Amino acid sequence: MSEPTGAARRRGPFKVGDQVQLTDPKGRHYTFTLEAGKNFHTHKGSFPHDELIGAPEGSVVRTTGNVAYLALRPLLPDYVLSMPRGAAVVYPKDAGQILSFADIFPGARVVEAGVGSGSLSSFLLRAIGDQGMLHSYERRADFAEIAQQNVERYFGGPHPAWQLTVGDLQDNLSDTDVDRVILDMLAPWECLEAVSKALVPGGILCCYVATTTQLARTVESIREIGCFNEPTSWETMIRNWHVEGLAVRPDHRMIGHTGFLLTARRLADGVEPPMRRRRPAKGAYGEDYSGPNADGGIGR
Repeated sequence: MSEPTGAARRRGPFKVGDQVQLTDPKGRHYTFTLEAGKNFHTHKGSFPHDELIGAPEGSVVRTTGNVAYLALRPLLPDYVLSMPRGAAVVYPKDAGQILSFADIFPGARVVEAGVGSGSLSSFLLRAIGDQGMLHSYERRADFAEIAQQNVERYFGGPHPAWQLTVGDLQDNLSDTDVDRVILDMLAPWECLEAVSKALVPGGILCCYVATTTQLARTVESIREIGCFNEPTSWETMIRNWHVEGLAVRPDHRMIGHTGFLLTARRLADGVEPPMRRRRPAKGAYGEDYSGPNADGGIGR
């Protein structure tokens, strides 16, 4: 049985073409690709790539300046933060939430809109495996080209489960029986009608937006279209901790707000979602609002 795409690049001794991440004594990272006969140069000296080719992962190399560097393959979170960018990348903390709460499973049929630099595409492809399907839509050709290069560099070539289309999702979406849809775009509400037709009953829509106004409009649009359950929205933040003997404290810096996530599940055809009992604060909806909960939820 053949190995999954990219698996051979994640284990064994270093080989020509592998990505290597060096860590210096101060914890700084340097990423490069192994090439026979080449040298890696730093302000602390250099060393030949050949010194790492054939060496086990986790080796230590020393430069001509006698500075030690730990050599490991970059993890996917490391890779997406250091790869060339056309657009901003989906941070690993958000990609992890998407994989978990959108319930991305091996063999899943997934549609993604807003490829950016290929960060989330890489996470999705590794989760669905060779037997899944990821159809990514990107409206900008220059972003799509950068994303394709980044994804193929990580997996060592084209991924058999990936299809990339340049164009707007709402104009080009032809996929049916889709299990999951991930929208990372400025106006996800413009795609809801097309997405609702593509998703299977029980399928999950996951949206990634940057601002509160985008979040509010997306949630209200999902409620108004009437074929999804009540959406759930949240954000995540990461704070590392410094641990040195008895000196245990939170770091002074953290990865704070990057974006909001929301999920909703597709209902069966012809089913109306049960109205949620809630009493929004007076004034939560403007006077000209006539959509769901226009009466403030009274009596529901």
